[in-house]
Amino acid sequence: MITFDQVTVQYDETAEPVLRDVDLTVEEGELCLVVGHTGAGKSTLLGTVNGLVPHFTGGTLFGSVTVDGRDTAQHPPRELADVVGVVGQDPLDGFVTDTVEEELAYAMEQLAIPPETMRKRVEETLDLLGLAELRHRPLYELSGGQQQRVAIGSVLTAHPRVLVFDEPTSALDPTAAEEVLAAITRLVHDLGVTVLLAEHRLERVVQYADRVLYLPGNGRVVSGAPAEVFRTTAIAPPVVELGRHADWTPLPLSVRDARRAAAPLRTRLTGRTVPPARPAITGARHPRMLDARGLSVRYRGQALPAVRGVDLELHGGETVALMGRNGSGKSSLLWALQGSGQRSDGTVRVSRWSPSNHPVPGTSRDPGSVSATQARQLVGLVPQTPTDLLYLESVQQELDQANTESGVGAGLSARSILDSLAPGIDDAAHPRDLSEGQKLALVLAIQLSAAPGVVLLDEPTRGLDYRAKAQLTRILDALAAQGRAVVVSTHDVEFVARTADRVVVMAEGEIVADGPAADVVVSSPVFAPQVAKVLSPLPYLTVDQVTVADAGAGDGGRP
Repeated sequence: MITFDQVTVQYDETAEPVLRDVDLTVEEGELCLVVGHTGAGKSTLLGTVNGLVPHFTGGTLFGSVTVDGRDTAQHPPRELADVVGVVGQDPLDGFVTDTVEEELAYAMEQLAIPPETMRKRVEETLDLLGLAELRHRPLYELSGGQQQRVAIGSVLTAHPRVLVFDEPTSALDPTAAEEVLAAITRLVHDLGVTVLLAEHRLERVVQYADRVLYLPGNGRVVSGAPAEVFRTTAIAPPVVELGRHADWTPLPLSVRDARRAAAPLRTRLTGRTVPPARPAITGARHPRMLDARGLSVRYRGQALPAVRGVDLELHGGETVALMGRNGSGKSSLLWALQGSGQRSDGTVRVSRWSPSNHPVPGTSRDPGSVSATQARQLVGLVPQTPTDLLYLESVQQELDQANTESGVGAGLSARSILDSLAPGIDDAAHPRDLSEGQKLALVLAIQLSAAPGVVLLDEPTRGLDYRAKAQLTRILDALAAQGRAVVVSTHDVEFVARTADRVVVMAEGEIVADGPAADVVVSSPVFAPQVAKVLSPLPYLTVDQVTVADAGAGDGGRP
């Protein structure tokens, strides 16, 4: 179905090719998982399949990529639309109509498909993806999982033989992600559609893959069965890392397979002291930094409030994970705490933070009732899309503007903060040309330049690979160690296991759980990380905990 014949892609601004001498064939009805660190060439590889590379991205393509017999170098994307469908990580960016039914029909209208055929295909797609009850719903009212299914359906109605997905579950809660992946696997098994899927959250998708295409970052592509490829890759989901530690053969790709092999390991670990999932913050518990009482948010035209009657305390020195399904009110709560978001009721009081790790006496204020500059000194917020806060032409201009707004001399504070978070970023670089991790670091540096004692991050792990998420964990640990209160809204349960001291779970605008991370996530089948599921009832959350506890215990964990 897809053939790469000695494919090399070279961009003018890079010294080395992004792809080098790639030879591989993807068979019809295969689900290929494309993995690699950020910048390894995954997007370029996917772009060659529908002709975006080189027709729209520039660069030079050597060799040939053929899809269903068509050379993509000779056919621009519009001439491949009936063969290749592309679904991005943010479905709202690709929607062009208002309702579900209209969006499903749009692609067929562009291909001049007869109306009677269009109607039949729309009905078939509604049933296939479980969207029939939503056909007349406005797209903006749908949950994240529903929007992603509509995005899949909008390309599926054209009856493509190949589907390309770029991080389709990055913005979804665990339940919605399973919903989308179930729809994708159904297309593969029931319709024989060929799927190429790039995803950083490997723990969600690896068990569904027929083949893995691993890009180590040197331009090459390693192709093979998942268990074989992941035996030596630099990145792997936790269940695979656990299998490597225990030397299980074959290497497990799912929680079910790992549990079948893990009985000896669980026996050996029983009774051992469980190491902490993350380094303990030194020093005594810090005083309260934020106190919210009866906080409610109601939007015009919405029957139910987005947030209702929330009481929340945040203390310096702790990292709190804010979790819950899409639409549960997490973002609305964060913006209400920050002060610029809407509130219909309740109070928020935030104390100024000082480098001495204590609130400044007599400085408790409501960030919603002070100037924007004063609000930034109380609470810093990094939104879901960091680029929303980047509007200047260079990194240096963004840093200087942050210093000006924070009352700091140009070139001092924001630059030093950025260097501590992500060293080596060029002052002259355009902010929107940075990697996702670099954009996040830049926005975080801008927010921290005002020295807020409360730092809020909304879905910061979107688009980050495992290495970048590990760096983000170190950054958040450092902020907490300074005595700041850190809140991270996220669906990434593995990130929570490594990063959070405390977990707050929201549902329908209310807090339904609030407690230590280990207690909350282990007790939930939805939010539990892979290691917890494999080793249950033992209270382990990460592979690092297992490695430390199991050190020097011999090979009794091998099946």
